[in-house]
Amino acid sequence: FSISRAGLEPLEAQKDVFSSEGLENHCQNGRFMEVRDMIVTRPDIGFLRTDDEFILRFLRARKFDHMETFRLLAQYFQFRQQNLDMFQSFKVDDPSIKRALMDGFPGVLETPDQHGRKILILFASNWDQSRNSFIDILRAILLSLEVLIENPELQINGFTLIIDWSNFSFKQASKLTPNILKLAIEGLQDSFPARFGGIHFVNQPWYIHAMYTIIKPFLKDKTRKRIFLHGNNLNSLHQLIQPECLPSEFGGTLPPYDMGMWARTLLGPEYNDETEYTPPCSDWPILTTSLCVFRSQSTVEAAALRQMDRETSTPLLALD
Repeated sequence: FSISRAGLEPLEAQKDVFSSEGLENHCQNGRFMEVRDMIVTRPDIGFLRTDDEFILRFLRARKFDHMETFRLLAQYFQFRQQNLDMFQSFKVDDPSIKRALMDGFPGVLETPDQHGRKILILFASNWDQSRNSFIDILRAILLSLEVLIENPELQINGFTLIIDWSNFSFKQASKLTPNILKLAIEGLQDSFPARFGGIHFVNQPWYIHAMYTIIKPFLKDKTRKRIFLHGNNLNSLHQLIQPECLPSEFGGTLPPYDMGMWARTLLGPEYNDETEYTPPCSDWPILTTSLCVFRSQSTVEAAALRQMDRETSTPLLALD
């Protein structure tokens, strides 16, 4: 019996290490300090948060490679430092963020996909350009990700994004300038600790194909491999995301998506479509104590392009 136990214990220990939780516990040892020790190499960046819980989401996003983790952490704070105007009043009761949330940017499904990833959806044609700028929508998406990434399961499982381009006009597409698309890529691909398992375009017109061709060189190879252009072929979407996880708009078995659901989740039970209720910040400690401090508070002056500069740049698709 003692020989048998002696033989089994190392195998059980090895199994624990290579399980998802065991591997994390094994890799965490020393990784936090290795990442923090590298902060002195970037005195130009204000690292506003460096506790273990915060660094862990970056470690998970980069599979516990401490060099890649530090690069992502640095880019996270550098992006905020270089775009101070985007992160002023970075909270749910900011009027421009609230408007974007109420218009369904982004949508967040309650049911995850079959891999446990949270599904985000964007109905592009709902973009009322007289009501929301592209920057407003990007801010609402980033804020939503900040809230969602607090969940350790999502730090591990990640996200899936579906963009429905139905009825998205050429005129709307002409407002997608190279500068703001590059800003979105920098903010989502290079500067946020989220793992995206897939980005799915459905019902995209030819000019969205053209736009994708233009931005493709700015995408990492790994990101390009995870972008799927389905057109109107929902069967190909269902091969990657099971219909049981999707609302009826995407050929799924779930009820139609309620566009106000995520906004109500963030704004609270007193949210009302008519009054556009704005809750006091103190009612939402997670958002006020954690998210509001993520914007850069360093002494570096805002070096970013002003919002107006970004949105009046040369359009990707020029109208006659």
